[in-house]
Amino acid sequence: MSLLDLRGVHYAHSDDVPLVRDANLRVERGWTGVVGPNGAGKTTLLRLLAAELSPDAGRVLRTPAGLQVHLCSQEVERLPNAVKQFAADETREAQRLRGRLRLEDPQLDRWPTLSPGERKRWQVGAALAHLPGALLLDEPTNHLDAEARDDLLLALADYRGIGIVVSHDRALLDRLTDRTLRIERGRLTIYRGGYTQARTSWEAAEQELRSQHTRLAHERRKERKRLSDKRRARSRAESKMKTSHLMKNARDSDARLRGKQKRRRSAEVSLGRDVQLSRRKLDRIDGELASFHFDKELGKSLFVDYVAAPVPRLMTRERKRLVRGGEVLLDETEVSVARETRVHLMGPNGAGKSSLLEELYAAAQVPADRLLYLPQELSEREALALLDAARSEASEPRGRLMNVVAALGVDPEPLLASRRPCPGEARKLALAFGLARQVWGLVLDEPTNHLDLPSIERLEEALMSYPGALVIVSHDETFAARLCEEQWRIAARGIEQKWTG
Repeated sequence: MSLLDLRGVHYAHSDDVPLVRDANLRVERGWTGVVGPNGAGKTTLLRLLAAELSPDAGRVLRTPAGLQVHLCSQEVERLPNAVKQFAADETREAQRLRGRLRLEDPQLDRWPTLSPGERKRWQVGAALAHLPGALLLDEPTNHLDAEARDDLLLALADYRGIGIVVSHDRALLDRLTDRTLRIERGRLTIYRGGYTQARTSWEAAEQELRSQHTRLAHERRKERKRLSDKRRARSRAESKMKTSHLMKNARDSDARLRGKQKRRRSAEVSLGRDVQLSRRKLDRIDGELASFHFDKELGKSLFVDYVAAPVPRLMTRERKRLVRGGEVLLDETEVSVARETRVHLMGPNGAGKSSLLEELYAAAQVPADRLLYLPQELSEREALALLDAARSEASEPRGRLMNVVAALGVDPEPLLASRRPCPGEARKLALAFGLARQVWGLVLDEPTNHLDLPSIERLEEALMSYPGALVIVSHDETFAARLCEEQWRIAARGIEQKWTG
């Protein structure tokens, strides 16, 4: 039996907080999905399993000892020798894989000009051709269109070794994996089933934790009141002890007085002991409450005072050709976006989706500041400009903006104090600007780029309640299907419109 085994593994970069903390994990044949927030240690785990990193403590075991482990990283810029060998391999299996993944040998001559999705298919095809005992994939469907992803899924489904895939692609995880590994705060937890089934399991567990938190918070309130009552009683007892020497009753003998004082001292000691016990119990409850960690939830009032656009149509692209680089991508086609349109713009890579989004935004019939256009990538200069704009906001609007930023999974204080936001933070900040000022329309090109799976789901939740127009290009089918009621598919230089709501 082939196995990858982690025993008491601990790993941290330098003196940072551990990414993997005392982890015990056994992975057998079949596909395991790995999920968790950005920076949680997903890629680090793959590199530990592939022996590219050594644990600070514990062991990573392979069974059998010579088990071949192949890691496909996210990086696909350079042309690896393994890909060259795969392209030249004339065995039946290599030819079958190249055919299934729609790979052609001449493509390697223009590797630098290939799309990231094409390079990724070559990378994974070369890995499969080597028939490794364990195949580790880091975000294999990034930049793949629906057809290319289906080709890749078919090839991966035939693999019979140990498969581990890090991905934010919920459709891939549900179709390919039968186990889900969740990494959170250095802890590794394995769940049965693909992502959707696993998420149901951990949400049920988190709901139970929230119930425990509520019960403890209630117990803390009761114990605080009890402690306050005991402290007042002790204070009264101390006051009586101080005045008892001055309040001797005429019928009290000295012995009788000493008895009363002894009883009062005993009561005071008992009350002091009760106060200490109550204090210790309260400290224990506070310690237990401090161990709970919950993500900030999106407020239901995010769009409570939203005012709809005063015009029925926000954007209209006139009947004209769409030409890029001398190539006609669209014939004379007219499309328009109404104030409540929710459309998923689809089509293969290179069909003109991004170009059409740009033209729609340029054809706005409302002021530009009443729309948000988010391109596939934000430059460093654009990211810094967003951060400067957030810092310069007045107190009240900055508060609203940071509430949305927090709801999308970014801690506002470190973000505002940072030198520059990372790509994922920059995208969330751009989206937060639009949501906070309640724009009439969102034009989003691959909005989930650079976002981890928890952030994607938070954005999805926010956009589901968004009342304005929404036009998105996205390879994330689950994300688009939950948000959109129409599909516009670019095909044969035209647009096929389909109602899905």
